[in-house]
Amino acid sequence: MGPLETGIMQPQAYGDEHLSLDFEQRVVLLDNRRLTLTRKEYDLLSLLVQYAGQIVPRDALLMQVWGYSPEIRTRTLDVHVRRLRKKLGAYADQYIETIFGIGYRFQPFHAPRYFQQALERPALAISA
Repeated sequence: MGPLETGIMQPQAYGDEHLSLDFEQRVVLLDNRRLTLTRKEYDLLSLLVQYAGQIVPRDALLMQVWGYSPEIRTRTLDVHVRRLRKKLGAYADQYIETIFGIGYRFQPFHAPRYFQQALERPALAISA
């Protein structure tokens, strides 16, 4: 299944050591403090969290969050990711990973960022 295919049930909540999202209430807590997010910032974060560990392509994010077709060229996604990272503070780089030229990936807090063994072998495909 590719990212953002329909028919996937949305979880009710996400939580790790520092970040929690309640998808029904649309509430985000960082270290037990409520984050104030715009609607689009929340939509972007919740979409990335729902596909944690998977690379979500730019075009898919632009379509799902803003309704933009792939033909539209805009920097709005980058601006929103930058604002979201600022609000995530010290955890920003842990949670939101830029996959240059492709899109973004949400990594849960406990997920390792780098795999030494994977660097020793040539990559055959992009995987989550």
